[in-house]
Amino acid sequence: MQSRSSSRQRHPALIPLLGISLVAVAFISLTVGPVSLGWGRILAALTDPAHDRIARAILFELRLPRTLIGLMVGATLGLAGAVLQGYLRNPLAEPSVLGASNASALGAVIALYFGLSERHPAMLPLLAITSGLVAIALLFALAGRSESPLSLILAGIAVSTLAGAGISLALNLSPNPFAAMEIMSWLLGSIENRAMEHVWIALPCVFVGAVLLLANPRALDALSLGEDGARSLGVDLRRARRRLMLGVAIGVGGAVAVSGAIGFVGLIVPHLIRPFTDRSPSALLVPSMLGGAVLLTAADVLVRLIPTDAELKLGVVTAFLGVPIFLFHLLRERRLW
Repeated sequence: MQSRSSSRQRHPALIPLLGISLVAVAFISLTVGPVSLGWGRILAALTDPAHDRIARAILFELRLPRTLIGLMVGATLGLAGAVLQGYLRNPLAEPSVLGASNASALGAVIALYFGLSERHPAMLPLLAITSGLVAIALLFALAGRSESPLSLILAGIAVSTLAGAGISLALNLSPNPFAAMEIMSWLLGSIENRAMEHVWIALPCVFVGAVLLLANPRALDALSLGEDGARSLGVDLRRARRRLMLGVAIGVGGAVAVSGAIGFVGLIVPHLIRPFTDRSPSALLVPSMLGGAVLLTAADVLVRLIPTDAELKLGVVTAFLGVPIFLFHLLRERRLW
């Protein structure tokens, strides 16, 4: 407790700075694109709808949904990564470790493969979320009654591998090249051409997932002492595991459903935040949530700024940003692990 208190006194501006960065990057996201929207046009679109209908359409039908989805998906992935790294006591943990990301992606691929997404826009996210929940149920079945994080990691590898095999099978058996291209495009991750209906689809899942993951940070701190230490502090390990796994499945399932598969955010954000805290799992949760929102939205702005014939996929950009950042922190802080 003393370490946490001294760390928070050394870095009292962490959360305020992340909040300011979030507001700034959200505003930049609303202004940047093929058509530039400055303060004047944005204010005119907000105050006088009849004055500049083009700016209003761009702002509310294209950029606002894209910005909101970027913030929600980034926050969910950052929070899930911080929770899993704390719970599993593994600095390499992220949602894909437990198979949640791959399983949700498989559900979306099924919707694309069988044409269900064309029948109704809600089918893709519904199948993605359902697949994430099925994966967590399978994870519990494989791990059994064991409360060890190692059993969850091994079961998660099995679930993730199975979901990855299903995705590969869908690509292999796709009825035509166009179907395969659509699946591959979705797997690369993007929040381009999203509408407010996508926001309303993802919002309940992101909210419920965040509530479950933030409900009892004390349990994560207790788990840093090991299973026996956590039990001695009165933590119900089985209940904590169910709550955290459901939070990851629901939150990440909803995020992946509207953004596609986006990697590295849940992995690198906690590592970027950790040096500014006391390194306890609970101290990382809210900053990682804010940091994930900032990082993913900034990456999406970068996608729009890079001059290319076809817009780069967001998952590609986060991978290129994530690898050097992660390697830098790995080399700098490996002695602390």
